[in-house]
Amino acid sequence: MTDHHHRAGARLAPGRLSLGDVLRVGAAGLRARPTRVILSALGIAIGIATMIAVIGISSSSREQLLRQLDRLGTNLLTVAPGQTMFGEEAKLPTGALAMVQRIRPVRTAAATGGVEATVRRNNHIPEAVTGGIAVQAASTTLLTTLEGSVTKGTWLNDATARQPAVVLGAQAAERLGLARTGVQVWMGGRWFTVIGILGPMPLAPEIERSALVGFPAARELLGFDGYPTTIYERSSDEAVESVRQVLPRTVNPENPEEVTVSRPSDALAAKAAAAGAFTNLLLGLGAVALLVGGVGVANTMVISVLERRREIGLRRSLGATRGQVRVQFLAESLLLSALGGVAGAVLGALATAGYALSRGWPPVVPPWALGGAVGATLLIGTLAGLYPAMRAARLSPTVALATT
Repeated sequence: MTDHHHRAGARLAPGRLSLGDVLRVGAAGLRARPTRVILSALGIAIGIATMIAVIGISSSSREQLLRQLDRLGTNLLTVAPGQTMFGEEAKLPTGALAMVQRIRPVRTAAATGGVEATVRRNNHIPEAVTGGIAVQAASTTLLTTLEGSVTKGTWLNDATARQPAVVLGAQAAERLGLARTGVQVWMGGRWFTVIGILGPMPLAPEIERSALVGFPAARELLGFDGYPTTIYERSSDEAVESVRQVLPRTVNPENPEEVTVSRPSDALAAKAAAAGAFTNLLLGLGAVALLVGGVGVANTMVISVLERRREIGLRRSLGATRGQVRVQFLAESLLLSALGGVAGAVLGALATAGYALSRGWPPVVPPWALGGAVGATLLIGTLAGLYPAMRAARLSPTVALATT
């Protein structure tokens, strides 16, 4: 008897909800309002898609630049004249190229020199209309040193370097409207025959915008003074820094401070490193979109609590605890945010792949970006559902059931 009374008076323990039960109850609440769920999830999806796409496109661009650096190499150095102690523009000695070629680790070297002439399609075009094309004298080793290519025609050799023959950079040919060799252009008051058109040269963009003639032809036909304006040099990778240190004194022993040495690949490396600067701004915009999406989820959940008071009251009266009601609405908020997060991650990855492939880049979506998207989604879902869940849990069963 005593045992019977003890069992009758024992406090009943509430039933426990398994993870599967919580997910089923949460999903049932969302299925009851599909249109509102889709619209709320869309805000999260837009924010996540923006952030994934921004990170993915930036990473794809950086990967393309790094691959380009690997392909082009980082062992090219350029030598150019600096300024004298009086602030005037210095000149490289006429024998600078030969002196550079005598440096033991140097594999190949070439020189270009600026020529006071313009190149035009014919002699009827005003001399002032240059199209931004420079005329330069070039040594015959330039193409090898820059590891460039000729897309049409041929490069200068010892014979054509003495003749009125010109090789056009890729942009120079485009600006002149030339797509084939064998035609003539007007340079320095006479006709020159186009014998070649070069391909792109990312490490020497100034060559792409130039019309190149041989040093002998430039001196004899265009009045070139013989002073080089740029020397290009390639050495082994491990010798780059040591060659860089000796170049100024080798090129101009009397005034090494008037020589400027640079590495063109550093510009590409800096571009790859700076690719994230603009990315941060776009990430901020994505974060704002994600925040707006989170507010939309919170608004949806608050309205859901107001509309479902009778349901909440019925569940409480049938034995559901405040904690179980709180977990139900928090689960709905998390599922709603997760739906938007997954859709956003897929959209962002597709946008990255589409844009990267259209530019010829390797599509790259860093795993940490996807992990961050999942984390941001769960955080937004938790914050957005916390207040509505607590509000639902505080409802009194009698008051909730009395609500019409």
